Amino acid sequence: MIALVDGNNFYVSCERAFDPRLAGRPVGVLSNNDGCVVARSQELKALGVAMGAPLHLLPPAVRRQAVLLSSNYALYGDMSRRVNQVLAEFSPDVELYSIDESFVGFEGFPSAGLEARCHRLRDTVRRWTGIPVGVGLAPTRVLAKVANHLAKREPAFEGVCRLEADGAVTRRVLEAWPVTELWGVARRSGERLALMGIETAWQLREADPRWVRSRFSVVMERLVWELRGRPSIALDDMGAPRQRILVSRSFGRLASDVVDLREAVRQHAARAGEKLRRQGSLARAVQVFVRTNPFLAGEPQYRNAVVVPLAAPTDDSRVLLAAARRGLEALFLEGYRYQKCGVMLLDLVEAGRRQLSLLETPRDEAVRGRSQRLMATLDRLNREMGRDTVRFGLPREGNAWTLRCERRTPRYTTRWDELMRVKTG
Repeated sequence: MIALVDGNNFYVSCERAFDPRLAGRPVGVLSNNDGCVVARSQELKALGVAMGAPLHLLPPAVRRQAVLLSSNYALYGDMSRRVNQVLAEFSPDVELYSIDESFVGFEGFPSAGLEARCHRLRDTVRRWTGIPVGVGLAPTRVLAKVANHLAKREPAFEGVCRLEADGAVTRRVLEAWPVTELWGVARRSGERLALMGIETAWQLREADPRWVRSRFSVVMERLVWELRGRPSIALDDMGAPRQRILVSRSFGRLASDVVDLREAVRQHAARAGEKLRRQGSLARAVQVFVRTNPFLAGEPQYRNAVVVPLAAPTDDSRVLLAAARRGLEALFLEGYRYQKCGVMLLDLVEAGRRQLSLLETPRDEAVRGRSQRLMATLDRLNREMGRDTVRFGLPREGNAWTLRCERRTPRYTTRWDELMRVKTG
């Protein structure tokens, strides 16, 4: 059996863990630059606020009632780590799936006591971290996803739902479950399935696996087996390496100074390099784009992009930064106030499948080895000591591209100068 443990309204729960006054109140967490609502408490959902709703379009009545906070990713990431440390107390097999979701394997544990164990897990996570979680228990990851949804939505389960592969409850649930809501079924695949008469999860479960594979993919075939209770999907199957990596962000205020754009492009290229190495890929080209704000009437408008090819596939941030800077120099025009820029790494290949050149020499291989060791050291320091402990250049104070985070709460668990203070007497 495997359990999916998912934090309830995770970002909001992290905020409430350090500020109990938020309990019972409509709370929302905003995206970068405080633009849109990206996390909502149940109370805020009840007010009709949709996911992704722009802050400036929220009705005044809602804004008066709600507490709207800037994203505090340092806090959320550290709270996620703490939750997973608790999960490891209940099983040695813990797989992090996202910042608020983890799979916990219970192979070898007595089946009869698993529900009680999951209830203890849930209570311990809440007591040690302050984060409420739902637990879905099933023979496969796909069914655990369905069970987790029920655990969080149906009060009768008290936060823990167990589904057996051939149980009557499982059949009733899958017969009513739209196939498009299954983990791993994209919208377009769901539309194709509907045209073939498969609209529910149960209908997909009953389909011929070989027929499904011939018309879709091996992953869709494995999904059929998962619905039947046979473990067939690993996390790697659901998270294939991306074919391109994009890092971009709107500025905190409009920028007309090329230095601001250089700093932003440098930061974006460095972050893209980290992601590239994390998924074990190399890039053959770097695209840079800039744009003004198209919604400002009367402002001169400009948007453009350029692709800078690389001499050889690489994951060296120094090479990526140099290419991104050349791209920006080709794009930048005076007289415009820029709202956004970004860096995209293109034409990615697996690092282990890099094509060798007949012109390479032993010296080239030595240079590549030093680059790999340097980047590995850079990533390790930033991972263990905190993001941007080592970086390529320091940003200026008051630059235009720094995020707006006027509503951010303290980073209680990762910054000494933002530790919670308690007054007595």
